[in-house]
Amino acid sequence: MVAVAENATKQGMLGFALVSALAFGSSGIAAKPLISAGLAPTHVVWLRVAGAALVLSPLAWRHRALLRERPALLAGFALLGIAGVQAFYFAALSRIPVGVALLVEYLGPVIVLGWVRFVRGRPVTGRAVLGVVLAVAGLACVVEVWAGLGFDPVGLAFALCAAGCQAGYFLLVDRGGGDEPDPVGLIVYGFLIGAALLTVITRPWEMDFTVLKGAVEMGGGSVPALLLWVYLVLVATVFAYATGVVSVRGLSAQVAGVVACLEAVVAVALGWIVLGEHLSGLQLFGGALVLTGAFVAQTTAPAGADLSKEPAGA
Repeated sequence: MVAVAENATKQGMLGFALVSALAFGSSGIAAKPLISAGLAPTHVVWLRVAGAALVLSPLAWRHRALLRERPALLAGFALLGIAGVQAFYFAALSRIPVGVALLVEYLGPVIVLGWVRFVRGRPVTGRAVLGVVLAVAGLACVVEVWAGLGFDPVGLAFALCAAGCQAGYFLLVDRGGGDEPDPVGLIVYGFLIGAALLTVITRPWEMDFTVLKGAVEMGGGSVPALLLWVYLVLVATVFAYATGVVSVRGLSAQVAGVVACLEAVVAVALGWIVLGEHLSGLQLFGGALVLTGAFVAQTTAPAGADLSKEPAGA
């Protein structure tokens, strides 16, 4: 009976991980129509982060000790894991397909390994090198480097910056010591601090709020802009992070990392189906190489830099 109960619990955690990946992966198709309708990418990021901060704020008092115990980690997570990753990701998808932007962002684990090897001077394994080679080769296929880059170079640069922010956050965690903070508190204050930072940087009072009152084009039809914003906040952010936290606590890092890679698969599939952003067979193959290399790099990285420890999805 105990074995049956444990198996059921693991299946439940796997289910949470799957729906979290689905929710995270759908953020791009919810945000891109708002950007295409005239909202700046930074303003869409502010709407997402500020909305999530408002929803999560009732939990802040319960985790207030983190402000005193881990202020540097909270600031790093807010700046890199929340504001930086999302701002650069949304800026990227305003110029290149949703799936491509997220696949490039998955170079984060590779950047972590490069920093560990060449900046910190720590050795890496042959498995880590294999992960880097696979990811870089896959990226070359995705962006069609032989054709002089098949996508907007500025959009690709934004996506690489998103990968850098993701890597920077996990390197910060690696330096933070062995005491891991409560992930719920980290996420709550990450969004609260991130919203405050983005308010200063993006100047949301200059936003054209009238866009939210109308409809936007999506997949050949029209959808209320306000509905997309609500979905982006409640489903692709709050629900995605909540189910991600639950799954990470119940699964091994390796299993959680595999499931997290589905986020990019979901983004590519939804971008294709909903937004008509088609990728060639070779680009899809390259995407599979990127995800494989990212997973190999992720499971080889130092424990504190394991991307499955703290959700930081796009």
